Amino acid sequence: MRSVLITGTAGFIGYHLAQLLLDEGFRVSGFDAMTDYYDVRLKTRRHQNLLQNPNFTCTEAYLEDAPALKAACDKAQPDVIIHLAGQAGVRYSLENPRSYIEANVLGTFNVTECAREHQVAHLLMASTSSVYGASTEMPFDEGQQTDHPLTLYAATKRANEHMGHAYAHLWQIPTTMFRFFTVYGPWGRPDLAFFKFVRAGINGDSIDVYNHGRLARDFTYVADLVRGIRLLIDAVPPLPDSETPPVPNDSLSPVAPYRVVNIGNGTKVPLMDFITEIENALGTTISKNFLEMQKGDVPATWADNSLLQALTGYKPETDLKTGIQAFVDWYRQYYGTE
Repeated sequence: MRSVLITGTAGFIGYHLAQLLLDEGFRVSGFDAMTDYYDVRLKTRRHQNLLQNPNFTCTEAYLEDAPALKAACDKAQPDVIIHLAGQAGVRYSLENPRSYIEANVLGTFNVTECAREHQVAHLLMASTSSVYGASTEMPFDEGQQTDHPLTLYAATKRANEHMGHAYAHLWQIPTTMFRFFTVYGPWGRPDLAFFKFVRAGINGDSIDVYNHGRLARDFTYVADLVRGIRLLIDAVPPLPDSETPPVPNDSLSPVAPYRVVNIGNGTKVPLMDFITEIENALGTTISKNFLEMQKGDVPATWADNSLLQALTGYKPETDLKTGIQAFVDWYRQYYGTE
């Protein structure tokens, strides 16, 4: 039985990934700080669900607590580490920047140290589409320049990519960084726009729509995202002197077993179309407050997911109507708003 340590298993994406791997017969060791960035009851419920499987165990501690993380790794003896935990949220980084340095930089350093000590077969770590920053060349591909982050959150994630590359080079740790694109779906985070829009629609409240609705995102359904991560586990970056045949447009480093991979739906969707789909699923019209662009925000994101397809044969394909309806159904069931 393959053993995997996942940081952030009480989080939105970590929960779905842990469930998928447990269903496939992995032994999963979770690690999560259960911070109060959003409703801890939701995080607790996710962990309770995972604990119904005897192959899941978890440690509740902060990434910054190096001894606790080391103890969890020593106990798990992981073949693979998947690092998803960290301080999330683009806009919150304007309010509490220190938490991003502590969790995303120091915490990620602790994870890479554990990967080095255990010489794992593959280290996979979460980055974000936000690293593309001020770039306007779309769709975003992994070879683009990413040296102009617009928020501290994006800067810490870009730092994580550099840290991962350094460790891959120094210690020959096969490392994959994946860049997420606007994830949505059941068990989502209450601070995310899709969650706020659905809650407002059900409660009869208004929503804030920035840049007067002139925004677009590559909305990626969470089940598609974690399927991509699962398949990347087996797409191990080869050593630089390997004779492994290259795939087209690979982002492999010339000096390390390291690559970066986008995981996105591959479609640029106008924000107003996304809101319309939510209104259709709810059977209501949501009142909108049209506002100016928020500081640090970008007008659009759009993933080139051809490298993911080349490495795994997989392309995220859940359509917006299906994904939004699944979230609305979950929300009504979870919060008892049927």
